[in-house]
Parts: sequence; structure tokens; C-alpha cells
Amino acid sequence: MESDGIALKWRRIPNRYRLVGSHCENCGTDFFPPRKICPNCGRKTKMVEKTFSGYGRIYSYTVVRTPTEEHKENAPYVLAIVQLDEGPKLTAQIIKSNNKEIKIGSRVKLAFRRITEDGKEGLIHYGYKFQVIE
Repeated sequence: MESDGIALKWRRIPNRYRLVGSHCENCGTDFFPPRKICPNCGRKTKMVEKTFSGYGRIYSYTVVRTPTEEHKENAPYVLAIVQLDEGPKLTAQIIKSNNKEIKIGSRVKLAFRRITEDGKEGLIHYGYKFQVIE
């Protein structure tokens, strides 16, 4: 049962279940995904790990109607650029919830959901998505 060990190891990776980026203590800029060197400070970089709140707003979005093969079962779905409250922007799928309208400026919160799976009997891959909260 080699796959059981792989699944257990994968599930223990902390960053899979947290929205972790970095923060430059020198200039105060936050980054996602994490960076080792701040593009603003260069050699003066003082980067530390930062876990983001998971709240933000939809900056821009599109409806994907012709997805890749691995996401075919979810089509159509909304893919958005989310600007976190802390500043960084990231791309994520938006989950429809309680018939709330999806629009630019909508308030969203982080939700961890199934992204794909390796076949019917394979490993399920989870990741971050966002849902509209107002």
C-alpha cells in the first residue's frame, strides 16, 4: 500500500491547508506566493513567512466554458483574480454559494476544496478556492 504513505505525507504538508506567503520586514510589502527576495529592497530584504487572513475582493474574473480535460466536469466555472485584504493578488476559482452574485468588488473568503483527482481510485488533490460572502 505505497499510495497510503504518499497520501498521508501529502496531507501533512502545512502549506496545502493555509494561504502562506511572505512579508518583507524592511518595506512592509506582502507577497503571494512566497518570495525569498523582495523586488523593492533587493539585498536589504528581511523576508518572513506570513499566513494571510483568507479574505479579499474580486479584482477581475472570467467564466471558463471550455476547460482543460481535468476540469471538464466543473464547467462552466468562474476563475478570478482575488486581491487579498493584505494586498497580494492571486488567481483562484470562485465557488457559487447561496445564489450570491459574482461581480467585480464582491467580498470573498478562502475555502479549501477538491481541485482534481488522479482517476476514480487515485489521490484527491485539494487546494484553495474562494466563495462570495456578500
